[in-house]
Amino acid sequence: MKSDVERQRVDREILRLAVPALGALVAEPVFLLADSAMVGHLGVVPLAGLGIASAILQTIVGLMVFLAYSTTPAVARSLGAGDERGAVAAGVDGCWLALGLGIVLAVGGWFASPSLVALFGASPSISAAATRYLELSMLGLPAMLLVFAGTGLLRGLQDTRTPLYVAGAGFAVNILLNFVFIYPLGLGIAGSAIGTVVAQWGMAAVYLVIVARNARRVGAPLLPHHAGLGNSVRSGGWLFVRTASLRAAMLLAVFTATRLGPDELAAFQVTLTVFATVAFALDALAIAAQALVGKGLGAGDLAGVRAVLRRCLQWGVGAGVAFGALVVVTSPVAAALFTSDPAVASLLPVTLVIIGLGAPLGGYVFVLDGVLIGAGDARYLALTGLANVAVFVPLALAVGAWGGHDASGLAWLTAAFAFGYIGARALTLGLRARTTRWMRVGV
Repeated sequence: MKSDVERQRVDREILRLAVPALGALVAEPVFLLADSAMVGHLGVVPLAGLGIASAILQTIVGLMVFLAYSTTPAVARSLGAGDERGAVAAGVDGCWLALGLGIVLAVGGWFASPSLVALFGASPSISAAATRYLELSMLGLPAMLLVFAGTGLLRGLQDTRTPLYVAGAGFAVNILLNFVFIYPLGLGIAGSAIGTVVAQWGMAAVYLVIVARNARRVGAPLLPHHAGLGNSVRSGGWLFVRTASLRAAMLLAVFTATRLGPDELAAFQVTLTVFATVAFALDALAIAAQALVGKGLGAGDLAGVRAVLRRCLQWGVGAGVAFGALVVVTSPVAAALFTSDPAVASLLPVTLVIIGLGAPLGGYVFVLDGVLIGAGDARYLALTGLANVAVFVPLALAVGAWGGHDASGLAWLTAAFAFGYIGARALTLGLRARTTRWMRVGV
């Protein structure tokens, strides 16, 4: 009976954090779809330009997500140890680091925008549209990184509801501003960028107010602390390497799909979109694991940390089974939702089934990743991330050489990614989780 009560308590804690986190995670792709639809009505050139600029921006922003992932465990550990002032101070340090990085990236990105766009080899008109959008969007980069750090602070304080409210409101305002700037004011694709930048700074302003209020409440300083910044840089550096390895694996997969042929590349982009959607949903449990594990280790509650690990894994694999089954069941008809090209549509059913079958393994991986991030085990994640990519490289090369330029080649590539690369991550993460080396207690 006691074990049942404890399990129910852990479940409530997980769901209390995971459900709002899921809402915040889903809000962003929904906004991007709406933004793309509005720009799409301007014509092919603006939409193609948005596609190039978005690919560059999402790569930069994706690599900076460590600002949230490094702040969350630092804040949660201090909170678990009973040092709420230190917890908020760690969040303040994370915000200063985010602001500094954001300014450097924004200035560098502004001047580098034409060169970055030129790498894609698009037509002059498309390149001009992409460059204009990218240059303007760089002005919002410091704000976006501040949002990451502020989100990390609140997650560490065991609050995922406020990020949900800020994300929902921010993205709703973003859509409204984009509509006004694009159509009534007639600014076109530049209007979309301006609306996004204004909304990003609005969200950042909300987070700065929240951070300042928390700092005043616990008496934490608003200026950065040298040691705290150093800790953020060290932890963030390892997490940057970990995230870069994930991006490298996905880019390698896309490069291999390009070698298979244009139809295969188009179908693989749809496949990755479905994979990313499932990953977004499962990441909500990883975020809950980050916050709860960090707090538990800070409090020295190893039994509680083990309970969170066990239940998050059960929830992760179970959710993976549910989402995977949905993908498998809808695979025969899902192609029509993404493309009207019969050649591309014919390639999708098998690859979507593979993604669905691999979803439970993904749930296992994403949860363990969140657990080790919450434990501050960033160095291990970085080094094994490089090893996992090394495992995937020969698999991808083999598919490119012998996979075939047809549905079988695309199926082999999808399997190499969903089971080869993700399987390598499952092995390295699972081996670590079975030990106690990552369970370092205290702040």
